[in-house]
Amino acid sequence: MKKTSTGNALAAVLLLSASFPASAALNVVATTSSMGVLVKAVGGDAVRLTVLAPPDRDVHVLQARPNMMVALRNAGLLVAVGAELEVGWLPAALKGAGNGGVLPGSPGYFEAAAQVPLLEGGRAADRAQGDVHPMGNPHVYMDPERMAQVAAALAERLATLDPAGAAGYRSGAAAFRKAVDARVPAWMAKAAGAGSIVAFHKDLVYLAALLGVAVTGYVEPLPGIPPTAAHLSDPTTRLKGKKGVILYTDFQPGKGPEFLSRNLGWPQVRLPLEPPVGATAEEYLKLIDRWVDAVASGK
Repeated sequence: MKKTSTGNALAAVLLLSASFPASAALNVVATTSSMGVLVKAVGGDAVRLTVLAPPDRDVHVLQARPNMMVALRNAGLLVAVGAELEVGWLPAALKGAGNGGVLPGSPGYFEAAAQVPLLEGGRAADRAQGDVHPMGNPHVYMDPERMAQVAAALAERLATLDPAGAAGYRSGAAAFRKAVDARVPAWMAKAAGAGSIVAFHKDLVYLAALLGVAVTGYVEPLPGIPPTAAHLSDPTTRLKGKKGVILYTDFQPGKGPEFLSRNLGWPQVRLPLEPPVGATAEEYLKLIDRWVDAVASGK
């Protein structure tokens, strides 16, 4: 009986161990769904992803919530956009989480904006100038080439945290870079000869720079400040008779873009700024395809 019991116990242990992976997936928290795309593209099945910010919300104006704190408390790595994009809520969420392993300066904290050169940097932090980011424009996720650079840096960070998975992480980053490089020539060709862009907010600066298209006006008088009729009269007068397109996102109000579209005779296009939560790299690139199509509609 004793021998039989011992054998049964050993069999049970072996069966239980077979039901779990050899190493548990790393818990990674991404602040936005675009950062989540990079996490899954680079980390694959070796990571377990949680995204904090809903993709249809303005990341500038979110508030820290208990579910964010729970996710951060259990995280081994936090992937943020950075450049103070999440400054209104992420510090509070981190404080509530009480996880020193993912605080800024620790190996478990990773900022995309810190991995690439930023546009519009070096500006004074003057709130009278609206929602400014002195470190530079944080919306790097609208430039897939910069995203590929971030992916390579993220692979190295994951390799530091999980050396056994290093080859897989680097392979994921390389595959993302290859997918981006395959699309850039078609994007450039489609956008060639496009007119100007009037954007709602400064979230399309990197995409415009990639495509070589000028952003000649904004619906907002200052970043984060709602437009007024007086402000909208300026681009109406200045751009009359020229060609271009008015671009804005799902969470930005349509009254200003609609006014400019009527008065300039330009098309207006409203698109998601972020891919869905859990989106693949291909879904992210298809979203960029849609933005490039929108830019080209202003020819």
